[in-house]
Amino acid sequence: MATKIIILAAGKGTRMHSSLPKVLHEIAGKSMIRHVLDAVKPLNPTSVCVVCGHHAHQLKESLRDQTLVWVEQTAQLGTGHAVLQALPQIECDDDVLILYGDVPLIQSKTLLPMLQALTEHSCVVLSAELEQPFGYGRLVRDSRGFIAEIIEEKDASLIQKQIQEINTGVFAVKGRSLHQWLPQLTNDNIQQEYYLTDIVALGYQSKQPALALPVADILEVTGVNDHKQQAALERAYQLQQANALLLQGVTLQDPQRFDLRGSLHVGQDVVIDASVLIEGEVTLGDGVHIGANVVLKNCTVGDGVRVLPMTVIEDAVVGSQSQVGPFARLRPGTHLQGRNRVGNFVELKETVLAEQAKVNHLTYLGDCQVGQYVNIGAGTITCNYDGANKHPTIIEEHAFIGSGSQLVAPVKIGVGATVAAGSTITDDVDAHELVLTRNRQTHIQGWKRPKKDN
Repeated sequence: MATKIIILAAGKGTRMHSSLPKVLHEIAGKSMIRHVLDAVKPLNPTSVCVVCGHHAHQLKESLRDQTLVWVEQTAQLGTGHAVLQALPQIECDDDVLILYGDVPLIQSKTLLPMLQALTEHSCVVLSAELEQPFGYGRLVRDSRGFIAEIIEEKDASLIQKQIQEINTGVFAVKGRSLHQWLPQLTNDNIQQEYYLTDIVALGYQSKQPALALPVADILEVTGVNDHKQQAALERAYQLQQANALLLQGVTLQDPQRFDLRGSLHVGQDVVIDASVLIEGEVTLGDGVHIGANVVLKNCTVGDGVRVLPMTVIEDAVVGSQSQVGPFARLRPGTHLQGRNRVGNFVELKETVLAEQAKVNHLTYLGDCQVGQYVNIGAGTITCNYDGANKHPTIIEEHAFIGSGSQLVAPVKIGVGATVAAGSTITDDVDAHELVLTRNRQTHIQGWKRPKKDN
């Protein structure tokens, strides 16, 4: 049997007060609907159908890298009406999962048992027990314990509102049953909408009662309707990720102030201080210490590295036993090969530092190859851009670059050469040379400083 997914994503999201479709707002750096798409991938669905409506063009453009079937709900007439729009995509022999684009943290391990239960049931409801069930549809059972119907909050009686077993909105349904039940839905309710939940009563009446499977973690089925809920779900999810890292042996100095927007792979004895942001794919080796307020994005950090506070590392590799920061920035294409020192207010872009090369203060190196044991003084700049093209600078091993120097690319500094402080270098420097480009110092006796006019 084929497994097909229907994701409802047509809502206007009025309470978000945004021109962006609600399902494109992010949790942990990824749009909510992408979280849902990632959750269904391990189920190997035959197709994924997205029911869109509000700003459909934005949604399609954002997900152009995905293989999706698009169905438009031009008028928002309820969840049952939304699924009805996708019904032509469903065959009678299909197993169908119905999910929501604004319920981002659903897990494949929760969805799989729902599909498996369709071997014996026509409809499976993901349920939960809540002490405060306000706002949710209630599962109403008969005297034998079968689910007779799901009653929405606005339509429920005072007695029904006391029920704590709720519908999360996630359904698994036989395709044949959807074809049978959806055309029978009516909008005879307070909201005058076609409720998907009414298929439960139709199934009960045809002696096909739904099965309720409880969700293990209510976080999985928590939806987002406004930015306050989005922020609360973000923090809950981040704490969940932090706790998982703690169980892996990572020391988080403050789990409440940790953000992971991607994947983090760690070795042993990793220490991460407060307010660290990790994005994309990041790997930290054994014994790595990450200081406070550091940003790591798509980077690899080797064993024993210390990244000091306020440092940004993006699309770069930091070799083992190096130290970076504080207030350093490693831009894309940077590779520290090991035992390097990159200090405060240093910026590196498309630069390779061979082992034990040092750049300690207030320096910019762009498109630069630096050899072993090179020492680069404070305030050094590689002038790599001529206004149209980038050019390389090569600094060979054991060279010494004095403070306040400008290296105008393309240029090569030879092995063991010394560039005197304050020099502007435009031509290649041979090995073991001393080069300096200073004018002679001039002293003017009796000079008087200008005064302001009255």
